[in-house]
Amino acid sequence: MTDPVTAWHRLAGETVLLDGFHALKHALRFGAEVPLAITADRAAALALAEELAPDVGDALAGLLTEVPHRTYASFVPRAHPTAVAALAVRPSRARHLEKLTHVPRSAPVVVLDNPRNLGNAGAVIRLAAGFGATGVVTTGTVDPWHPTVVRGGAGLHFATAVERLEVSELPPGPLFALDPEGDDIRAVTLPDDAVLAFGSERTGLCTELRGRADHLLSLPMRPQVSSYNLATSVAMTLYHWSCGAS
Repeated sequence: MTDPVTAWHRLAGETVLLDGFHALKHALRFGAEVPLAITADRAAALALAEELAPDVGDALAGLLTEVPHRTYASFVPRAHPTAVAALAVRPSRARHLEKLTHVPRSAPVVVLDNPRNLGNAGAVIRLAAGFGATGVVTTGTVDPWHPTVVRGGAGLHFATAVERLEVSELPPGPLFALDPEGDDIRAVTLPDDAVLAFGSERTGLCTELRGRADHLLSLPMRPQVSSYNLATSVAMTLYHWSCGAS
């Protein structure tokens, strides 16, 4: 058997870090290829699987290798309470682009325009997976597969299509952009093939994306409240879509 430390260093540059039990659990549920998984406490991890995710218990039992806590902690940015980490093969870009651009779609694509907070981006991907969105696209410099984003998304990158694109490369479909000056979203029915765009936490929508929008929409908000958290805005919008979806 290959030493897990040697295997980790060999694979780390070409794979996605799954940080924590729940990220690994979700990745396995949605078909991720996981060549290596480690834990500082194998018995505790398998007990957690038996309690919370018996559907992946056998897979985890076959994957998890126990290592000293110091070794485990050296592989992750900060130790997760579950002391579990794994490496997964990132889905092919071509496969995700095919999914994002295929029409007709049965669920919207979420676009994060130049997001700055990695945790927020991860939370949005988790929301998109929960609502069954077609995918999440980011513009700008943030890598949506950064380990902090994957941790925030609890491994649910593997349950939807996640890619970084230029504004000019956005998937087809009517573009609904969230903007304080837009029409009240409650008066609009969002179609299944919608592209839902959300601006940066600090600067809002870029000029190029705002100019391309077919519709500007606003979320209801009490006067003198300046804004919602990005993930909250996405959740409200996807919930509104789901209420009108056939």
